[in-house]
Amino acid sequence: MKILVTAASKHGSTREIAEAVAAELSAAGFAVDLMDAGEVKSLASYDAVVLGSAIYGGNWLPDAKKLATEYNAELAKLPVWVFSSGPLGTDDPQPHHEPELLAAPFGDVKLRDHRIFVGKLIFKELGFGERLIAKAVKAPEGDFRNWEEIRAWARGIAAELQPKDAPTA
Repeated sequence: MKILVTAASKHGSTREIAEAVAAELSAAGFAVDLMDAGEVKSLASYDAVVLGSAIYGGNWLPDAKKLATEYNAELAKLPVWVFSSGPLGTDDPQPHHEPELLAAPFGDVKLRDHRIFVGKLIFKELGFGERLIAKAVKAPEGDFRNWEEIRAWARGIAAELQPKDAPTA
């Protein structure tokens, strides 16, 4: 089984989540292609898709939205998982996002799951305008990603994709 793991990332944080997901799926024995959402040219050779995007201004990045709309018919025929990366903080990550609104570009595609992961914000990695906005909204700085949660989610995907008669480890 061949799986596409793809993401739209502005500063690399969401890409790193996609890399962790791809590593878990590979470790489970799947053939995995990892690429940026803007690089995807076809879904023809894939049996499943994991698509992620950073959240900016309450929305997915354009490359992720474009992939979801442009390949909508193909995605409707595949098992699809999506993730979003963006809220910041530890106790009550902000801002809260509605998964249904973020996944709107998928239309009628039945998603297996849509997970929102807490993200990362490092001021020195931002452009001048982004720093101004982050400081104006008092966005907390730091890497808030929970790697065990991300890896566990990926292992759950692998378990769902395992053939029913496959031996369990």
